[in-house]
Amino acid sequence: MPVPSAPVAILGTGSYVPDRVVSNTEVGTPAGVDDAWIVRKTAIRERRWAEPGQATSDLATGAARRALQSAGITADQLSTIVVATSTPDHKQPATAVFVHQNLGGATPGVSAFDVNAVCAGFSFALDVAHGIIAKSGGYGLVIGADLYSQILDPADKKTVILFGDGAGAAVIGPGDADRRIRTTAFHMYSEMSDLVVVPAGGSRQPYDPQAHDAGLQYFSMEGRTVRDFIINTVPGLVKQFLHDCEVLPADITHVVPHQANGVMLDDLWSKLDLPGATLHRTVSEFGNVGSASVPLTLDRAARSGALRRGDRVLMLGMGGGFAVSLTLIDW
Repeated sequence: MPVPSAPVAILGTGSYVPDRVVSNTEVGTPAGVDDAWIVRKTAIRERRWAEPGQATSDLATGAARRALQSAGITADQLSTIVVATSTPDHKQPATAVFVHQNLGGATPGVSAFDVNAVCAGFSFALDVAHGIIAKSGGYGLVIGADLYSQILDPADKKTVILFGDGAGAAVIGPGDADRRIRTTAFHMYSEMSDLVVVPAGGSRQPYDPQAHDAGLQYFSMEGRTVRDFIINTVPGLVKQFLHDCEVLPADITHVVPHQANGVMLDDLWSKLDLPGATLHRTVSEFGNVGSASVPLTLDRAARSGALRRGDRVLMLGMGGGFAVSLTLIDW
């Protein structure tokens, strides 16, 4: 694995969720399921949904401001803004452009752009920004933000019960040998690209009245197949990743995974064999918030005081495509 030219560390984190709390009863009734069924299948008890008029960039900006405050820097010190999202404000320009605009003090010399690896996107964005900051210096703002409530079919119990809206962010900048983002590994299983999709709205199938009538504007997922793949594949990827990093499983202090489904997380955790680690969860309170899952959960762990200097943090991203990301951090 390549070694960056200069150590880069996470200097501060932030997160933001809408005020509106959505219960299992509210999402379950149109889908024909109740609170007990949703909790048994997912361990999710509630989620947050955006109000009309709120966009992904609004959530991203809220998380960004808190991350900047946590890091003790101001927007005019940023040199890079990268937003991971699969629910952008518009097809163009990038959602990061609106975050740059909303922050006000950010300078014109900032590079601002989006990446999309669905729920694994935050680690992709972090790795890109890491490379830029390691080479050129300065500070980077990395955000995972998604607003899924607008693309869910209210009658689809496989999806509408799972997803919430939210954003998480991290400021990265100069680190040292003991405090740094060590490395990230990516895996892409493109033969599974049809398992997590929004069929209409792109160049392959433009959004039109026929697509609307067929419900092709909605998010769709083959949840059982995705779950089986994750349980059977990710533990081996983690084992190999730690071996390549020359880190023992017992040396991992914290695991921050994508919050896809609480029951699935329990199954995955039982197979990871990380005896000294704490698994961090936010899925019960916020559901699956897409590319925001990992940074939102990381921020919650950091603000709780659970993450201490010198801890080793493993972040696991899993998202449509099908993408898997693994990031090792010396906190």
